[in-house]
Amino acid sequence: MKVAIASEEPKKALVLPGAGARGAYQVGVLKALATMLPESAPNPFAIVSGTSAGAVNAAVLASRASRFTAAVSDMEGVWANFRAEQVYKTDSWTMLKSSLHWLASIVFGGLGVGTPRSLLDNAPLRALLAESVRFSRIDKAIKRGHLDALAITASGYTSARSVTFFQGKDDLQPWSRVRRYGRPAELGLDHLMASVAVPLIFPPVLMGSEYFGDGAMRQHAPLSSAIHLGAQRILVIGVRDEHPDAEPNAVDESDYPSLAQIGGYMLDTLFMDGLYSDLERLTRLNLILEQIDQSALSGPVGALKPINTLIILPTEDIRDIAMRHVNELPRAVRLLLRGIGAMNKGGLRLISYLLFESGFTRELIDMGFRDAMAMEEDLRSFIFDQSMDTLDAQPDIKRGLLSR
Repeated sequence: MKVAIASEEPKKALVLPGAGARGAYQVGVLKALATMLPESAPNPFAIVSGTSAGAVNAAVLASRASRFTAAVSDMEGVWANFRAEQVYKTDSWTMLKSSLHWLASIVFGGLGVGTPRSLLDNAPLRALLAESVRFSRIDKAIKRGHLDALAITASGYTSARSVTFFQGKDDLQPWSRVRRYGRPAELGLDHLMASVAVPLIFPPVLMGSEYFGDGAMRQHAPLSSAIHLGAQRILVIGVRDEHPDAEPNAVDESDYPSLAQIGGYMLDTLFMDGLYSDLERLTRLNLILEQIDQSALSGPVGALKPINTLIILPTEDIRDIAMRHVNELPRAVRLLLRGIGAMNKGGLRLISYLLFESGFTRELIDMGFRDAMAMEEDLRSFIFDQSMDTLDAQPDIKRGLLSR
């Protein structure tokens, strides 16, 4: 009888942060990982945790947990052939109506026209996910031992808290921290649509008596959900390249930031800053525990334990890739984005999250594959439970400790 890889020790987790169209990069990394496993191998991760677009990728993996390679192939088939119209309405009438609604709401204070729910209508994405994700298979994967838990995070607008909805083994317990909770649930389409509801861009989703939006908004500790669910090793696939712009010249005054530049900055902050803060905490705890005899720890700090963490990040500036493909967006969308100042270097960060077009997503898949293959030794060590001491080259990024 074959034993599912996900049931082996130590328990491994996959964390997929929010990404928008950049989620294609995650698919490329997973595609490389699939080449390192037997074609018929089940999902190698006991816990899969996702936020926003990362939640979509996580749900697909969990629903196809019995065949990891097949799941990744399905994901690539969708991401490599994306069109923006599959994610949000792109026709000229919808774009014009949205623009006029926002303008009228500002001019008349919402009187007579109502408050706009969002800049874009993502009803096409709901239809695509309803067709593509078989939520009933998640429970089967858990019962067959291919998965311990799937976690999807969303943010409650009324309670102002981050809620991780998880479906998993019966012995998993909910948790409560300051403004972040873990709640067992039978995951479905609304959880995904809530998690991807980027503020102002996509509409929030009503679940129970509360509206929920993008899970990254209150997710100050993105790794903690996987830890609460039992992870002992964590693989994170980030979506932000570390290519910051040069500091402005002391003589020349910078241009006033456009709405698009501010929006892109906000999304970048939402999706990745919490992750980096969490990784920094891992490093600090790691350094502390290296100096302490762990047998002497007791009480609240007695729960501290080592968590090996490996992160893969894009090696190229994603804005440069977006610049090559921005004209693939439908004309009506380009006009709307131009109106908020997105069609220049400063606005490319925002565009890169909305550029659901195949030319862009295919380049990101290819880059993710190359970046992962460049780290093949580290990935094999992670997946096959080998020593991870070789990860010391970048301890502030790759390794750490975290308390549950």
